[in-house]
Amino acid sequence: MILIIDDDATVRKSLGLLLRRAGYATEEAATPAEAMTHVRARSFSLILMDMNYSRSTTGEEGLELLQKVRIFQPETPVILITAWGSIDLAVQGIRLGAFDFITKPWNNLVLLQRIETALSLNRNGNEDSASEEDTGFDRCGIIGSNPALTELLDTVKRIAPTDAPVLILGENGTGKELIANAIHANSRRRHNPFVMVNLGGVPHSLFESEMFGHAKGAFTGAVTARKGRFEMADKGTIFLDEIGDLDMASQVKMLRVLQQHTFEPLGESRPRKVDIRVVCATNADIQTKVRDRSFREDLFYRINLITLTLPALRDRRDDIPALVRHFMSLAAKNARMATPGISAEAMEFLTRLPYPGNIRQLKNMVERAVLIGGDTLTRDLFGHDDNDVSEADVTAAGNLGDMEREAVADALRQAGGNMSHAARILGITRQSLYRRKEKYGL
Repeated sequence: MILIIDDDATVRKSLGLLLRRAGYATEEAATPAEAMTHVRARSFSLILMDMNYSRSTTGEEGLELLQKVRIFQPETPVILITAWGSIDLAVQGIRLGAFDFITKPWNNLVLLQRIETALSLNRNGNEDSASEEDTGFDRCGIIGSNPALTELLDTVKRIAPTDAPVLILGENGTGKELIANAIHANSRRRHNPFVMVNLGGVPHSLFESEMFGHAKGAFTGAVTARKGRFEMADKGTIFLDEIGDLDMASQVKMLRVLQQHTFEPLGESRPRKVDIRVVCATNADIQTKVRDRSFREDLFYRINLITLTLPALRDRRDDIPALVRHFMSLAAKNARMATPGISAEAMEFLTRLPYPGNIRQLKNMVERAVLIGGDTLTRDLFGHDDNDVSEADVTAAGNLGDMEREAVADALRQAGGNMSHAARILGITRQSLYRRKEKYGL
């Protein structure tokens, strides 16, 4: 059952008709007081609510109602309805716990997709993840069984079938593109295009042409019409890498497409609709950029309904042997040669490096060793390049690991084994503490 809250009878009627045709049962409320009567009386699977009511045009009444709704139905996803000029109000609502927002006039297809996403994620979030099976899940070449990686892939498995926008965070070289591929490959859109765009490499002057396309003659040199990346991704997934590097003017244009799912190619005045799932990634501290006002807060909330943070390779050292063997096999196959072995000394050395370049750095080191080595890769094949890490760095990395282990052990002793208390002492989350406890065998 979906509750529609809006003081405009026409809006309630049109939303009710749209949702019932889509197979949903609905109830309606015209005022905050009437809405609270419904909310107290029964549980809803989703709530659609306007932010402005007759008593106020600034949204305070809507924000107050949202907070009351969240008290009585904290698990129910709430989608806010607001005007384009009131997106700041919707952002405040997201901070208070709303699931998503739409703007008037809305696109019916987009609205139904967001409702289905909200319902699907809410269902999956309430399921016992331990009962889920791995059957049929495509890891897309992601190697490893580290607990942090496994937990992240479990989340990917739950969210992939939805259309939820995803923001992938992580250092360079951690595999953000592979995660985006896995999201697409396990989604209902997997048979449609997966289009990747490195926004950091798109000059501001070419942004509109690259993303939205252009008509023939739209500008000097436009001798033929060209499809933009959004149109190429229609019915599929668009992966917007390095979105944190996007300039402010381009952010405004991006927000409109992600909100309305329409765009206009350069040289045309007729909007085109596009049906896409959006996955973004950045290695930038995007929340700091939001605070510094170099990244729009409304765009941030539009792209990060689900946030995935990839662990650095130094935080999943137990996966390094499997990664090394995988890269050895891959490099040997590409070079049309037999896969070599690797000495215990070389493998031990590789597992201790700090890897500022993460998995990409490890891959390059192994590929080079395979090409210049013999039947067995030995320690002397690694670390001779100026870009590689010195023995001093390896020793320092080992010392840092010892220091971290001792700090974790000391915090656990101080806390008498209480994980929450120990996590507070260390200034980390309980989840991070559990990973470190397991990592060091404490």
